[in-house]
Amino acid sequence: MDRRELASFLRSRRERITPADVGLPAGARRRTPGLRREEVAQLAFISTEYYTRLEQARAPRPSHEVLTGIARALRLSDAERAHLHHLAGVPPLPPSGPPRVVRQSIVDLLQRLPQAAAFVLSAIYEVIAWNDLAAALMEDFSALPRRDRNLIRRVFLGPGGSGRRLYAVSGTDEFARTSAHHLRAAAARYPDDPEVTGLVAELLAGSEEFARLWDSHDVTAEPTLCKTLQHPLVGTVTVRCDVLDITDLDQRVVIYTAAPGSRDEEALRLLSVIGTQRMDVPG
Repeated sequence: MDRRELASFLRSRRERITPADVGLPAGARRRTPGLRREEVAQLAFISTEYYTRLEQARAPRPSHEVLTGIARALRLSDAERAHLHHLAGVPPLPPSGPPRVVRQSIVDLLQRLPQAAAFVLSAIYEVIAWNDLAAALMEDFSALPRRDRNLIRRVFLGPGGSGRRLYAVSGTDEFARTSAHHLRAAAARYPDDPEVTGLVAELLAGSEEFARLWDSHDVTAEPTLCKTLQHPLVGTVTVRCDVLDITDLDQRVVIYTAAPGSRDEEALRLLSVIGTQRMDVPG
């Protein structure tokens, strides 16, 4: 661990980021450029004391988890992220399972699509990032535990194992087939990852349909270009579905948009105002 170089690198990355870059108020009294140490620590989910010691070249070697949090807080590029790990004496691990960290530029992209419901799927169909309209149209994913944000588990086993239900969306048969094919391909890419093997075992045990699709050994499927969702507040919404591959991270960006000038566009615009607030709670 090169403590001095690590400390200098952290200070240089911190000073180049403005509070506005990470959604923090600038405030009137800032003695140094960039973020404060406590702000980086808050964004990285570590203690201010420990991050301060890192910048003072006095801290013990950080863990992979700490480095991941710091890299995310400082918005490091892939090259900078690798450099951070090497300075800390903790070489980045090759992914043993599907990557779950979403690149900051992709997170920013989701937020810059105010008229589209957009979210990111991991290789095993876990929703790992989303914008506000996606949460309003589908579900407030932030309120769910990780396992309940997995769409392939949801489509075959349903919430709480109660059977298939996927946001009252059309084409669930096509989605089930596509997701099963993609999961088989992902299982071949990550054969030693316990989360992948555990998900496959759970689906095989709990769904005869999944078992049948799994036994077909198919790994490709035709994309679905249009979906219709039944929303409890705005009714039926038909959207166009586009999927963008993030090849190096083995992730997909799913984007739902409505035809310009349509009733569906008006429904999405209304949902962007309503958000995830519940309208059925008595006052």
